[in-house]
Amino acid sequence: MKKGGNNGLLLVCVYVDDIIYMGSSHSLITEFKESMMNMFEMTDLGLLHYFLGLEIKQGEDGVFVSQRKYVEDLLKRFNMANCKATATPMNVSEKLQLEDGIEKAEARNFRSLVGGLIYLTHTRPDIAFTVGMMSRFMHNPTRQHFGAAKRILRYIAGTKDFGIWYSNVANFTLIGFTDSDWAGSLDDRKNTSGFVFNLGSGAVTWSSKK
Repeated sequence: MKKGGNNGLLLVCVYVDDIIYMGSSHSLITEFKESMMNMFEMTDLGLLHYFLGLEIKQGEDGVFVSQRKYVEDLLKRFNMANCKATATPMNVSEKLQLEDGIEKAEARNFRSLVGGLIYLTHTRPDIAFTVGMMSRFMHNPTRQHFGAAKRILRYIAGTKDFGIWYSNVANFTLIGFTDSDWAGSLDDRKNTSGFVFNLGSGAVTWSSKK
């Protein structure tokens, strides 16, 4: 929800019984908080630190958003907490396809792993392409597909502290990058396109899609 006017801008996000709000002025935020607490039984928890797996660190010079605890929990769930880290999320020379002639993997575990990785892309644009690639094999994964997905776990094991930094800047310039391969999919020869847009200092939207 967004409220604008002569007094400034107020952004409100509601999830079940939790509310996150921010505004362009302290008086606007205070007015909103007081009106809500007069109308409903509410508790003021102060500055936002943790929400739906997202960790938010706020300071005078900016805001850092990450998912370190979520990464640690994901690694423990798949017994990869002590794995050897790798420098890249995917072997660039590896070509994956639906029917690769390799033994089938346990589909339920594979879907659970990829689903967990998809949620991690909320703060990790660096794995968006690789996770998108893994999601193509959700219905009938092989051991090669599972191995490629577990490589992403080895990559995030070494990059737990990665996230997005939004610093205080005077010039909020929108900068975008986009690219597409040519018939990169071995199964249907479709392209994979990707983009990322920065507003100010940090990425605000990104995608990698066949």
